[in-house]
Amino acid sequence: MTHFWIRAEARPNEARFPVTPEGVRALVAKGHAVTLEKSPTRAIPDEDFEGTGSTLAPTATWENAPQDAIILGLKELPEGTTPLPHRHILFGHAYKGQPAGQILLKRFKDGGGTLLDLEYLTDPLGRRVAAFGYWAGYAGAAVSLSVWAAQQANHPTPEVKAVGSATELLADLQARLTRAGAYSRPSAIIIGAKGRVGSGARDFCTAMGVAVTEWDMEETAHGGPFHEILTHDIFLNCILARPGTPVFVPGNAPYLARRLSVIGDIACDPDSDFSPIKVYDRTTTWAEPALRVHATPPLDVMAIDNLPSMMPVEASEDFAEQLLPHLLQFDTDPDAVWTRAQDTFRAHT
Repeated sequence: MTHFWIRAEARPNEARFPVTPEGVRALVAKGHAVTLEKSPTRAIPDEDFEGTGSTLAPTATWENAPQDAIILGLKELPEGTTPLPHRHILFGHAYKGQPAGQILLKRFKDGGGTLLDLEYLTDPLGRRVAAFGYWAGYAGAAVSLSVWAAQQANHPTPEVKAVGSATELLADLQARLTRAGAYSRPSAIIIGAKGRVGSGARDFCTAMGVAVTEWDMEETAHGGPFHEILTHDIFLNCILARPGTPVFVPGNAPYLARRLSVIGDIACDPDSDFSPIKVYDRTTTWAEPALRVHATPPLDVMAIDNLPSMMPVEASEDFAEQLLPHLLQFDTDPDAVWTRAQDTFRAHT
């Protein structure tokens, strides 16, 4: 039997969850124990988990969980240097040279714990088994288009807010563009268009009437430079930074002849050694979604790293459905999903 301890998310504007009430019932029925921390921000209220067989715990008490408990969350842990003795499931962002990731790995090494990184849960063919990618692409395209619209009106980009559904997000931006008199639509180029993230970005752009150029591995195989990116209004990067990823936007791009005025770095790894976008070095926020990296002509970067939380229920239910079969088989691990994640952690520590 495995004991899953579902922690409350600590970061602002994060309402997503890794397991639904139905998923908790399934885990308990399989013989697993589930402790659920209370959360004032989770998109599903605590009351919805009543009767699921889980045990409620106070918020942020996971550090006192039994030693054998698996601490399950989504986004990063609160900052600190305290050693981590448990096994944790979360998006760690720790394997690509990120400074914060190195601190996190040291905490695990000092405490004897293990990071089972959700980004590195893969099937035998190396494909991720659970991802928020589609919703990241959908929301990332929406915010990038909002940045472009604000440029046209010479206004600051409005702050990002959570909505009830993808339909509501689409309708909200359409209404805003209409009120602003922005009847024309920009052109966009998506790199990674065949993946989950790219398909979400493409679907939003198509619904908004944005002309899209779709690129994937074939179009980027020559390694660059990629002058075509500069001929579009918006560039949406949907490729995860990895060793060997080519540079799509070099550091001198703001000074080149270009139509490009908005970069939506939906993959969002600015502090990775392998980032393909070299004109910025930090993420943006819900309060300030756009970072202006060049004034005239303007070039703004959108790089929010929890975009799917704009649609927390819809995105979480999709992700939880993908993840649940692997949680149910945590003890037996027939496809070696958890074993591979553990091996990846050990290779980096």
